[in-house]
Amino acid sequence: MALDLHFYLFAIPAVLFAGMSKGGFGSAAAFAATPFLALILSPGQAVGLMLPLLMVMDVTAVKMFWRKWDLRVAGVLILGAVPGILIGTLVYGVADPKVFKFLIGVVALGFVAWQLAKSARLIHPPKRELGTGAGLFWGAVTGLTSFISHAGGPPAAVYMLSKRMDKTTYQATSVLVFWAVNLMKVIPYAFVGIFTHESLVADLTLIPVAVIGVLVGVWMHHKVPEKLFFGMAYVFLVITGGKLIWEALVG
Repeated sequence: MALDLHFYLFAIPAVLFAGMSKGGFGSAAAFAATPFLALILSPGQAVGLMLPLLMVMDVTAVKMFWRKWDLRVAGVLILGAVPGILIGTLVYGVADPKVFKFLIGVVALGFVAWQLAKSARLIHPPKRELGTGAGLFWGAVTGLTSFISHAGGPPAAVYMLSKRMDKTTYQATSVLVFWAVNLMKVIPYAFVGIFTHESLVADLTLIPVAVIGVLVGVWMHHKVPEKLFFGMAYVFLVITGGKLIWEALVG
């Protein structure tokens, strides 16, 4: 990872975008930074670079929603995420880097498909509350997709939406879940060598960008239509996700 002009031309917009999503749009598109960075970095470098920065953003969000969450729902998802993270750790240790590049691309396109289907009302919240077993399953999927590309939002939402929580409780619960999941990923990431000296140095230089991104996101929340923001994010994810899949298959 060369910390040169080329790196920062990609890293600064990616981190700004993640911060804006976290600060103003429920963090749903924050993971788009990972596919973008994976265009110039290895998949491991991309997720390793983003994790500490996402954790900085999480601290701010947790303070904003302190004790407004549903602790039982969050606990089920967090417990379920443990085996998902372990599976991700095992796969990362044996898989070719191209496999993770392919998976990041698939998750990016899958995220867009899931969001569009939900907007078109092709996907509806479960009619009945999902039980603990289902919550543990979706928690495991959350842990795996979060390990691969920090994209655990959709599987976690399947379980949380079934609980018919109000908007604030839903957002607070989501914040708590991903704060905990990101913390749990630190040791596995270090164990498989995802963190490097260069990535940690880069994180130190990018922390101000992350904070600025969150503040800009708070401002944009009141100025920019949500549909416009997510529309841009979806186009961006389709392009980057498609490119990553192409590179993994033919590169």
